[in-house]
Amino acid sequence: MADSLRDQLLKTGLVQKLKAEARAAAPVEAKGRPVQSPHAKSKPATHKHGATGSKPPRGRDEMDLARAYALRDRAEREQRDEEKRAAEQRAKEKAERKRRLAALLDGQGLNDKDADVARHFQHGDRIRRVYCTPAQLAAINAGELAVVQHLGRYLIVTRTLAESVREASPEALVLLCEPGAAGDDDVPADLTW
Repeated sequence: MADSLRDQLLKTGLVQKLKAEARAAAPVEAKGRPVQSPHAKSKPATHKHGATGSKPPRGRDEMDLARAYALRDRAEREQRDEEKRAAEQRAKEKAERKRRLAALLDGQGLNDKDADVARHFQHGDRIRRVYCTPAQLAAINAGELAVVQHLGRYLIVTRTLAESVREASPEALVLLCEPGAAGDDDVPADLTW
């Protein structure tokens, strides 16, 4: 079995020589204790590992590991900050789109409170409806009128306003039929359910 470094140093006598040289270099009082100069700062007591704390001194690998953890933490923090800034930017853009949409649609809805004909359409994954008059139903199916969603309601608007809404907030435009285009299915658009 191989001897430890300490044992090897003791065998060669190198450790005893170094201790003797250290004792000779320090002035000694009459009682045999080393004398400290009044300007020297007192050092805390060292443990068997030679460090002032209870942990052994860190090696190069431990320093690299600590640095790697610090770099990873900093990268994660920067990524979270970037995601937060991006989310704030998206929220700001969404608020701006809502503001522009509200300005465009202010008082422009053509919904009739006495309308009794339902125009069904698909929005998202559900079938929705907007109530309109028979004349408005024919105009919606012909592409002269359109349906937009604003503040949870479906509004009937003119085609030119619908084009402006498409530019300002594309997700708000729900239904805009192309003039003369056939429907996606075999059901006629003017069928009343």
